[in-house]
Amino acid sequence: MPASPGRWLPRLSPATILAGGMIVVIGALMIPPLFILVLNSVSEINPDGSRGAFTLANYARILSQPDLYQSAWNTVLFAALSTAIVLVAGAALAWLVERSNAPFKALAYLTTIAALGTPFVLTTAAWLFVLGRAGPLNDLYRALTGSRGILFNVNSIWGMALIEAIVWMPLVFLMFSAAFRSANAEMEEAARMSGASVLGTFWRVSLRLAWPALAAAAVFVFINTLSAFDVPVLVGVPSNINVLSSDIYFSIREVPPKLEHASAFSVLLIGVISALMLWYGRLARSADRFASVTGKGYRPRPIDLGRLRWVGGSFILATFFIVLVLPLSALIWVAATPFMAPMRLANLKLLTMKNFTAVFDEPSYVQYGTNTVTIAAIAATVAVLLAVVVGWLAARRRPGGALLDQLSTIPMLFPGIVMGVAIMQISLQLPFPIYGTIWVIAYAFVIRAVPFGLRYTYTGVLQIHRELEESAAVSGASQLQLLRRIVVPLMAPAIVSAWLFIFLSVAKELAITVLLSGPQSQTIAVAMFDKASNGQAGELAAFGLVWAALMVLVAGVAYAFMRRHSAGAFGR
Repeated sequence: MPASPGRWLPRLSPATILAGGMIVVIGALMIPPLFILVLNSVSEINPDGSRGAFTLANYARILSQPDLYQSAWNTVLFAALSTAIVLVAGAALAWLVERSNAPFKALAYLTTIAALGTPFVLTTAAWLFVLGRAGPLNDLYRALTGSRGILFNVNSIWGMALIEAIVWMPLVFLMFSAAFRSANAEMEEAARMSGASVLGTFWRVSLRLAWPALAAAAVFVFINTLSAFDVPVLVGVPSNINVLSSDIYFSIREVPPKLEHASAFSVLLIGVISALMLWYGRLARSADRFASVTGKGYRPRPIDLGRLRWVGGSFILATFFIVLVLPLSALIWVAATPFMAPMRLANLKLLTMKNFTAVFDEPSYVQYGTNTVTIAAIAATVAVLLAVVVGWLAARRRPGGALLDQLSTIPMLFPGIVMGVAIMQISLQLPFPIYGTIWVIAYAFVIRAVPFGLRYTYTGVLQIHRELEESAAVSGASQLQLLRRIVVPLMAPAIVSAWLFIFLSVAKELAITVLLSGPQSQTIAVAMFDKASNGQAGELAAFGLVWAALMVLVAGVAYAFMRRHSAGAFGR
């Protein structure tokens, strides 16, 4: 009797089948953007958008352009300066808040919550006014010196770096806070008892214990500033200071668009970021050498700064003023004045509500907000659902878990503007029209958000003891039932934190949406960018304040969850 075909097939476990299905889904999401970029970068692009013969001329043309090396130098210098500024300020602020008895700590958390809900475009626009020719800094300089010049030129590399550092300050504060909060205070106390000064203890003990967090934050910020878009295009381009991300953007905006040029540019940028990500991975693997906390009963104790306590409090107050109060005051002033007037008492007579009235009378703003919330909610929901399954398979080392973990991290290699280029090219080649719709934007953000959701879900799974899952399996629960009834309920706080973080991040993102949005799918970030580019500062400020107020409410909930349940997600 012949054997049935099924007898020769290997018997697959439910976990293997689930992993196989997820590999197909994740691979279908993550691989096409990289594939399309590489393919277009080595192809001739015909006038109708189709690909022609294989060629390396695109790379040769880029590498032979002197402008490339100037843009590359500007990019590296901008990223290095931004990273250095924000690391020094962020580490000092986090140590004062988490490890010392300095006053006004609540202001650091308030600043973080406000920043989580404020689009980068709005923050950049605020600082363009604060540091601009009509802003309070240069206006005060002219009043004191009688000069007609300016003290600080915001449209410079230093201006770009300073604004970018302020933009990243709250997130770097969160990353360092997680490290300092969990470090063992006994070593710092021993240093103080041995006669070390406060600064000596901070430099020789605290920073060395936090070295993995310091290195991770440095690489993380440097990678993100290498690919930053908002600040370079709004601050640098008006003074002809181009970086790689702005070069990619303008090559796409040409008529006809230089798809092959943008693709080759993008692949070169991905190569640089890939090398940095490999270094980042090596740092993460060696982090255990710096562990200093054991036992569940550990509680960190703050260091008594003595007379320096108020110096630390002054630093916290200064950070609160610079990162939150000053740009917020500038936005309120710009929104309440009919033109860019200096912040003087004599100009109070100019105050008006016309910009706010224009915002509430314009129905398109409601559409922008609806598009943004819809895209952010879809991306956060789908990305978190995928991250839950991938995080569980990877954390439990199930078959295919390691491959899923690697596939899911591919989008971390993509700067936002590069992801926009890749998804735009994919959508233009599909047989059905989705380019310029909210669905293609949501698709791009799902890809981009999965790695960030995975940071939360992976950690959440590790906090669940295996015995609970084993008991459910012994009782006859299937893999899907185990996930739905055991894993998901127990890691609900991590899931909610991931969803809120992704929602806020997507709602602020400009680089992807600026390339993918159409007339009916514009988001809040794109609308703000258009107004900033067109010089509509008053309406931008009024519009931004209303939107930021709504998002700060969401950010408050997000921060409460992240601090309580997922503080290690940034510093892991």
